[in-house]
Amino acid sequence: MGQKTSPIGFRTGITLGWRSTWFAPKANYGDFLIEDWKVREYVDKKFNRQPPYSAVAKVEIARTRNEVKVTLHTARPGMVIGPRGAEVEALKEELEDLIDRKVNVNVIEIKEASLDATLVAEGIAEQLKKRASYRRAMKAQCENAMNAGAKGVKIICGGRLGGAEIARSETQKLGSIPLQTLDANVDYGVATSRTSYGAIGIKVWIYKGKFGEEITPISRPTRRPQRGAKRGGPARDGVSKTRVAPSAAPTTKPPVEAAPPEAAPADAEKKTE
Repeated sequence: MGQKTSPIGFRTGITLGWRSTWFAPKANYGDFLIEDWKVREYVDKKFNRQPPYSAVAKVEIARTRNEVKVTLHTARPGMVIGPRGAEVEALKEELEDLIDRKVNVNVIEIKEASLDATLVAEGIAEQLKKRASYRRAMKAQCENAMNAGAKGVKIICGGRLGGAEIARSETQKLGSIPLQTLDANVDYGVATSRTSYGAIGIKVWIYKGKFGEEITPISRPTRRPQRGAKRGGPARDGVSKTRVAPSAAPTTKPPVEAAPPEAAPADAEKKTE
């Protein structure tokens, strides 16, 4: 009790699959492990650390006798694939040059980014870099995940929050997070926000229900009511009725121009004659 562990590593091999799937003899194991690290580091630097950000959350690597299969899980597959697959082909060539093996790249779309802990953590990190309020960013991400169908969310930010001199940690939690239940599908993600006043670490736990239960995204209307719907009934055809003040109504009579002052003496002289 009280000893914290990573929910991903805790469930790997029991209810979660491995992110690297291959077998190797003892002589080649270290080389393959370093190659996997290089591939993940390169993909993260290419797609997540420089614009345009492609939101790659997970990289799975599977090895066969002849090639290395790299699977990218991303929320923006169009940016990873590129026009007519140009980006994928370029990535394939770059990875082949990096590890000197034949590489096959696949792209899988993440349909709901608010339910991926890594993407949620990266989103908060980007907001903190822009000097956003950490409490507001954490609360907004918690609500987005719950609205998307999550059963529980917990976010912890630690560091010099708000530029304070003394580092501290702040926690935001909604719903339930059963971390000790191996049957619970808990996603975990970590991100680091490197601000001007120091590094801030973000940890995110998202509980999606038990394994085998599919989450049905909750769709809620986001349209705001029209202006005319509050007073005087609903507006028709999107046009709201406005009242014009009587003082603002234009006058139909043109203003009377005063006669020039020199005209009066001239008329008086004609009458005397």
